[in-house]
Amino acid sequence: MHTYAIGDIHGHLALLKGVHDLIADDMARHGKGTIVHLGDLVDRGPDSRGVIDYLISGIRAGEEWVVLKGNHDRMFTLYLDDPFAQDDGLRADLSWLHPRLGGAATLASYGVRNPGDRPIVPVHAEAVAAVPADHRSFVSGLPTWCRAGNVVFVHAGVRPGIPMPQQRETDLVWIRQGFLDFAGDHGALIVHGHTAIDTPTHYGNRVNIDSSAAYGGPLSGIVIEGPDVFLLTRKGRVALPKRA
Repeated sequence: MHTYAIGDIHGHLALLKGVHDLIADDMARHGKGTIVHLGDLVDRGPDSRGVIDYLISGIRAGEEWVVLKGNHDRMFTLYLDDPFAQDDGLRADLSWLHPRLGGAATLASYGVRNPGDRPIVPVHAEAVAAVPADHRSFVSGLPTWCRAGNVVFVHAGVRPGIPMPQQRETDLVWIRQGFLDFAGDHGALIVHGHTAIDTPTHYGNRVNIDSSAAYGGPLSGIVIEGPDVFLLTRKGRVALPKRA
């Protein structure tokens, strides 16, 4: 058995299709497997709407795709519910439409005019009208984690020592401190994104595959087969060794 995972997409539809092409090539050689998308479908990139359309269409067509919720996905739907609501994991001095978060790029992909430069109330009204109901329900209903054998897939990470069914959603989509610096055994290999790095890295107890697509880097896909983790490239699988 093998399972694929794709890191933080952030509105980059072309990059997502490129990774799906790499996975299709790998499946042609090694057989089919489930594809897990680790969340952050939206924000910063140019086509968040296209990413969601693509994923919904694939799932409806019967593709074995799992899509997890990231913190940016949660902020998107929270904004649609209430433009003044504050996500539990976000600093109090920031909002989803702050330039650092990239929410304006998401609304622009739905045709909302200058969403970062206009009063909140009319922008929100246009956003609610512009985002299709099936997009809103799809993103709000995304699961926060899934498991395949001895591997747990999650957007940000886990709180060490807490069984998965008891994890808080805010930790699963936001955590860094207490997870990234934990070197112990989680009881499963954790595959995650959320924390942007230059290239996918295997830390022994976790694998981070957020290779900074949100900041001009590539979007990465991996395949896990038994205890082995491989990065997918145009030349095929490249073993991802544990960092010393």
